[in-house]
Amino acid sequence: MAKTEKRWVRIRKLTREEKEDMACRCERFLEEFLRPTFIPEIRPSEWNYPVDLFGKWHGHRYSFIVRYRSGFPDTDGEEFDAPFARLDHVEEKPDRVLFDVMWKRHTGQWWPIKPELELEDALQEIRENEVLHPPM
Repeated sequence: MAKTEKRWVRIRKLTREEKEDMACRCERFLEEFLRPTFIPEIRPSEWNYPVDLFGKWHGHRYSFIVRYRSGFPDTDGEEFDAPFARLDHVEEKPDRVLFDVMWKRHTGQWWPIKPELELEDALQEIRENEVLHPPM
């Protein structure tokens, strides 16, 4: 059996401008695909129901998050956030920035789905792979 080699790679941090540019591209993806597809309208119910989809940076990771509102009588109107997909900045090549596409398992653990994709390819993976869609 082949032995796997572990190695540490120092990754250049993304600049503020790079993060803002990528956040704009992810926001466009949210506006054009995720919100119209998964929350075309808010439908209150007696359970937890989705009211918004958004994204945010946390260090070198960009998370896609669904915001739920409670319809239960004892917590009516309270809201909470649940991340469902994440892009982890993993490597820089001279001409491209790469991300691992991550999925949040029911255990709360993040699991890699596709390694080392450029941003547009990573967003396409989220579009096409139902595992990466928000739980509705």
